[in-house]
Parts: sequence; structure tokens; C-alpha cells
Amino acid sequence: MANVFDVAKYILYKMGRMSTWKLQKLCYYSQAWHFTWTETPLFQEDFQAWTNGPVCPELFYAHQGKFMIDENDLKVGDMSELTEDEKESIDIVLERYGGREPYDLREQSHSEPPWKNARGNMPETAKCQNVITKESMGEYYGSL
Repeated sequence: MANVFDVAKYILYKMGRMSTWKLQKLCYYSQAWHFTWTETPLFQEDFQAWTNGPVCPELFYAHQGKFMIDENDLKVGDMSELTEDEKESIDIVLERYGGREPYDLREQSHSEPPWKNARGNMPETAKCQNVITKESMGEYYGSL
């Protein structure tokens, strides 16, 4: 199975340099939609309901301290680990979300139940490490 770094590397290869904020959201939507379409995760790593939207901690720690990132900045990940079906899922997500600004992706994820439910009643600015479950992603995005 691929990991979040393989997906991130593929996204950066396809899209080029971007903010780490945007990379996190594109990985999140890739996971959410792939799980919705196939009922299997794209990767095992989880996203947490952080202040600025869904964040995969493992990916965060790999790019921590950087605002912008490109394929060469990410020292881990191998996009050849992705199957053609997985790449197709990611490509569809990139078509839909790739042209959007990071702030717009943040606002969208904040308006959706997977992030909102994982945070519960916490203030939007409070630190949160609650996991956004893959099941909650599949349930919500599958209803659209």
C-alpha cells in the first residue's frame, strides 16, 4: 500500500511548487475521495482536525519549517508505489481542487462534517489532535 509521502510526491510532481497548506489539503481530499470511490484507503496515515484544517502529522513533520515545497524538497516518498487506479483518483482530485487557493481549501474543509465533527465543540483556534476518520470521510463524501 502507498503511504502519504508517495501521494504527496505524486501531487508535487503533477502540480509543481505549492504551499504546504495546499499540499496537506490535496492529500486529504485524495484520501477522502479515493476511500469514497473504492472503500479502501489510499494510505494508512490519518488526518487530524488541526486549526487550519485537516493535517497529516507525519507529512507535517516531513515539511515542517517550509512554507512552499516542491517534489525535490520532500525527501521521502516514491510515486511509483501508486497503482494506476490510485493515480487516477488523485488526478481527478487535482482537476477539481488543484486550481484553488490554499485558503479556499481551508475554508471548504472547515465547512464539512468530517473536520467539524472531529473537532466537536472545540473553539476553531484551539489545538486539536482528534483524528478525522476515514469512515467519516467516506460517509460524508459518499453522500454528495
